[in-house]
Amino acid sequence: MFNVRCFSFFSRRFFHCFAPLPGLSCSGPVKSDILTLSSAFAEVPPSVSAELGIIEQLFDHVPDTAFFIKDARGRYIAVNQSLVERCGCRDKKELLGRHVQEIFPKELAALYAIQDQTVVRTGRPIIDHLELHWYAHRRPGWCLTTKLPMRNHHGVIVGVVGISRDLRAPGDRESIPTSLASTLEYLEAHCDDPISPSSLAKRAGLPPVRFARLIKRIFRVTPNQLIMQTRLAAAARLLVETDRPVADIAYDCGFYDHSALTRAFRSATNLTPTQFRSLRKPN
Repeated sequence: MFNVRCFSFFSRRFFHCFAPLPGLSCSGPVKSDILTLSSAFAEVPPSVSAELGIIEQLFDHVPDTAFFIKDARGRYIAVNQSLVERCGCRDKKELLGRHVQEIFPKELAALYAIQDQTVVRTGRPIIDHLELHWYAHRRPGWCLTTKLPMRNHHGVIVGVVGISRDLRAPGDRESIPTSLASTLEYLEAHCDDPISPSSLAKRAGLPPVRFARLIKRIFRVTPNQLIMQTRLAAAARLLVETDRPVADIAYDCGFYDHSALTRAFRSATNLTPTQFRSLRKPN
């Protein structure tokens, strides 16, 4: 079976875990484009291909969310209809087996390719990354992208699975300024700094009220909650990937001291940082 190694926090951004794909069944043969590309993804057993095919079909019925699976070389082996339409194509066959550099403008294709290669190389997921996307007829739009590594039964990363959620719903007139994306990247890179919602709003060049409204609409949390989530996600990663003392991790992730991290961690997960490390760190 495949294992998807992922971080999720408050349902998407935090918990480090291995979650095997559930054994799915259907009354008849699964009709899916992923089953026609076994040569592109040779390590996928037929039973797993069938399960992934069902997932692909499920996402065909989810509007405004693109779903995709790529092999380790970055070639699409499964896509949903939303991604087809986003790329200005008519049929899934126009995307399957192709690399992002064959589909998207070069200024975005290079970014997507680097993301895919990083996930495959490091095993570290990309969670809720705010990014610009070109839609049909080179119409720009914002989306929230998550990419997770896919592993075979030997634990080897053999591909990437992801979703990309469109952020501007029909009738939504409030645009997302470019400065917001760079501000969120700053937050992730400097979560140990004394950051506040007002300082982030200032960096984004937005009034605090509008900044808070945008964060709430995109991430469904307040700016203060987003800051806390970002710091806890960084702490979780360090707990799993390093042997550093919890107190050092607390300081490096913007917490006042060890006890402040412990209180926040227990509130979010019902575990102390030490308990989380013992449960989630690979042997």
